[in-house]
Amino acid sequence: MAMYRKLGRTASQRKALIRNQVTQLIYKGQIRTTEAKAKEIRKVAEGLIALAVKEKDNFEEVTVEAKVAKKVDGKRVKETVDGKKVTVYETVNKTVKKDKPSRLHARRQMLKVLYPVTEVPAEAAKKKANTKKVDLTEKLFNELAEKYAGRNGGYTRIIKIGQRKGDAAMEVILELV
Repeated sequence: MAMYRKLGRTASQRKALIRNQVTQLIYKGQIRTTEAKAKEIRKVAEGLIALAVKEKDNFEEVTVEAKVAKKVDGKRVKETVDGKKVTVYETVNKTVKKDKPSRLHARRQMLKVLYPVTEVPAEAAKKKANTKKVDLTEKLFNELAEKYAGRNGGYTRIIKIGQRKGDAAMEVILELV
């Protein structure tokens, strides 16, 4: 018996397909695909969520001093020193989450699988303005790990919705429970 399904693709195509589908599953919460693909995607997605649950509280909060440009009405304050205009900075204390080594490793393992996602608002379609990058590792650690903290696996559900019209492949909805 094989360890995984080949899905009729070369290794690089299969890896790209699974990465894309897992990224969309975590980003949107559910995807529609074939049964064979869903079973392969489920393995990877559940592994990522289990990793997030295991490492969700493995960080420390550190207070750091940061120099920030002083602003008035949204513009930086400039000061003349020796005939040159220089930006004025002020020191601010910030609290930052610092990952411990095992959580940092888990974050990097997740980034090996997940593609970067850019969210585009509907009114700004086909424009670069107002787009923002979505940090899926933070979503895994903050939202999904909190949601599934009490569960021992079984983070996804496969719901059969019938056969596809063109090739009669069994279509399913793969969703996060």
